[in-house]
Amino acid sequence: MNTLVIGSGGREHAIVRALNRSDRVNEVFALPGNDGMTEATLVEGIPVSEFDQIGEFCKENNVEWVVVGPEDPLSEGIVDRLEDKFNLKVFGPRKNEAQMESSKSFTKHLMKKYSVPTASYEVFTDKAKATTYLENGDFPIVIKKDGLAAGKGVIIAQDLSEAKKALDELMETDGEVVIEEFLDGDEFSLMVLVNGDTFTPFNIIAQDHKRAFDNDEGPNTGGMGAYAPVDYISQSTIDEAVEKIVRPTVNAMVNEGLNYFGILYLGAIITKDGVKTIEYNARFGDPEAQILLDLLETDFVELLESMYNKQPLQLSFRDEYAVGVILASEGYPGDYEKAKEIIIEKDTMADIYVSALKHLDGDTYESNGGRVLLAIGRGGTINEAKENAYDTLSKVKYESSDFFYRKDIAYKA
Repeated sequence: MNTLVIGSGGREHAIVRALNRSDRVNEVFALPGNDGMTEATLVEGIPVSEFDQIGEFCKENNVEWVVVGPEDPLSEGIVDRLEDKFNLKVFGPRKNEAQMESSKSFTKHLMKKYSVPTASYEVFTDKAKATTYLENGDFPIVIKKDGLAAGKGVIIAQDLSEAKKALDELMETDGEVVIEEFLDGDEFSLMVLVNGDTFTPFNIIAQDHKRAFDNDEGPNTGGMGAYAPVDYISQSTIDEAVEKIVRPTVNAMVNEGLNYFGILYLGAIITKDGVKTIEYNARFGDPEAQILLDLLETDFVELLESMYNKQPLQLSFRDEYAVGVILASEGYPGDYEKAKEIIIEKDTMADIYVSALKHLDGDTYESNGGRVLLAIGRGGTINEAKENAYDTLSKVKYESSDFFYRKDIAYKA
């Protein structure tokens, strides 16, 4: 069969490689993809926002499965259009269901209604009322912009001054913010395959590193690295997350008339009061997807078909560790410059997931985004995998003033 991956980042590169490993796949298309996705045929000239053009392309090229990577087209209804008008099989939730990520207030209200453990919160559209609430609040406190923010619309304010500055930033124009209590503890990510009332959690978990700099300092980012499995988080903790968070959430969606199909990404935290929800995303996390799909042994098409048909599914992963380190443009997640030169030899590319590179000539590329690539390492121990990840990154040549990376990925392991 032929397949199409929507998106252009490292997460989509991981999906492309997973599909490419399947014996059932003839050709993998990526729209728009990036120049590092050598395993895919890049689709040029069709914007991701042109759903009808995408549907026509799928029909003309005998595409049987479409996998949507990023959150924006999901929230804009790409699945609705491709399913309803073109009768395609699409892995990803429809627009209404994608609110689980696209509207933080929607998800918080759902969790509150069905008693799913999460931080206490209030929602504001009036900046003055939000300021008054903060003036009477406890710190640190978390302020989130409602809607999609590419993983960067969350600010943890340590005091009132920082909180007011955060409001200025997140409510610069009309909008809605969620202000919630700060939860302290170890965070982890759990990917869950969902189809209506049926769900299958991944049986390994990953841990992301959101802050830009070492020691979890600096602003929140889309993710600066990840590793899996996370041994120090016990199976009983994962079971608690499934039974107290995932299962009630799936049941709540069904009760509310939602028919969710795709990945439901749980961002969870272990608190003194048990496991609680930080957030839900409606797609694979990035960079967690690169780590987990790299370890995945289950045929990705079999995974899609089993979930589509609500058949029992046993996921299989390689019995080893994987660590991924993000190389980012200097200035990210704030302002940064593109078109900075990077040299990656062909042999090294097998251990690279490309997020934003343009190919110039031979082994020479230039940067085309904030997070540029992820260097992955694998090994029988977490330390071996970590060493291999940084060894891979050391083979990438660039001006040190143009890029940066965290040197402590997987330190909690």
